[in-house]
Amino acid sequence: MMRFPDLASLARSLAVALLGVACLLPARGQTAAPAVEPLARDMHEEVVRIKVTVSDMYGRLETRAMPITVYRPTGDGPFPLVVFNHGRATVDRRAAQGRYRPEQAARYLVAKGFVVLVPTRIGYWETYGDFDPEQSGPCNARRLEPMMTAASDQVLATVQYASTQPYIDTTRWLVMGISVGGLTSIGTVARHPPGLLGGINFSGGTGGDPVRTPARPCSPAQVARHWGELARHAKAPMLWLYWQNDKYWGEEIPRTWHRAWVDGGGQAEFVSLAPVGEDGHLGLVNDMQAWLPLVDAFLARLGFDRPAIVGRPPASRHAELADASKVPINAQSKATGYAQFLQARLPRAFAVGVRGAWGYASGDYAVGKALGYCQRSGQACQLYAVDNDVVWPAR
Repeated sequence: MMRFPDLASLARSLAVALLGVACLLPARGQTAAPAVEPLARDMHEEVVRIKVTVSDMYGRLETRAMPITVYRPTGDGPFPLVVFNHGRATVDRRAAQGRYRPEQAARYLVAKGFVVLVPTRIGYWETYGDFDPEQSGPCNARRLEPMMTAASDQVLATVQYASTQPYIDTTRWLVMGISVGGLTSIGTVARHPPGLLGGINFSGGTGGDPVRTPARPCSPAQVARHWGELARHAKAPMLWLYWQNDKYWGEEIPRTWHRAWVDGGGQAEFVSLAPVGEDGHLGLVNDMQAWLPLVDAFLARLGFDRPAIVGRPPASRHAELADASKVPINAQSKATGYAQFLQARLPRAFAVGVRGAWGYASGDYAVGKALGYCQRSGQACQLYAVDNDVVWPAR
């Protein structure tokens, strides 16, 4: 029997630190969160480290070991690649930013048939310290080009590493990211590297401060000018996703950035999504129901049309929802996990594995997240209940 923790409280406590930035996944599941999350065994999650050489805005050149989180399908491949990029916390919180693990997004992409490589760039997590290649200077004198070059250099170094792995096909790859990671994706597309088929920008930008100056980022006109200049070199199509209640950029400023990109010659579909939660900047994590079909359609246009979005099975006659005796897990798991599921708010879902693992989720994309929490064990899992219905096949 495998049990996996409730990461919701952890995600909330780190949200301010991580989401200018990156996003932890707010798992709703089982017990108190441990110090270290279990690896996603179903996606063969591992961490590798490669040497990268980058320069900061002052011309200082350093070679450091950059950690990369790997998620991959089962099999020999070669599989197409996604490089997924995190954002940037404020300086006082960057040391605690941690290894970036966009697990739910990665699980969807792995189900589509991609290897997902997630670099935790130099200046974050274990490489935080005396060298910050993404420093861009004060608000009134920002230097965006060195920052974007350093970030995209690390993406290209990740792709170079991927080219040495026989299970990865780097003639077909995409770049994606959130916040400064979205900016990194834009900067990478602008460099038109070989094999790049497209890019996705989730809430991308720089200079935001949701506490002191919500929806009023630093020097947005400078960002627009720089992105407009970069766009003339871009070839690959992009999808740009922003939420209307984004506390970093607000609703209108991202539109001006998009206009500059398109007017400069770049290809990008802009989607303004309805407000979600207290801060739409967290939409990658908190609004999968909204962005999944948009991303799925974008990937289908690029030729990646394998189904990967988890749907809701029909209700069955296996049991009444409250009858825990019919749930195919052990007594302790029924008394903890299934009991908690029954108390969870709607929408909600509960999944069980073939050897006793279980997971549940409530809220956004509950069916997919519940399966994911169960599948971390490496077991095959199936939905048992969704909302107020048992969906386990009647025997």
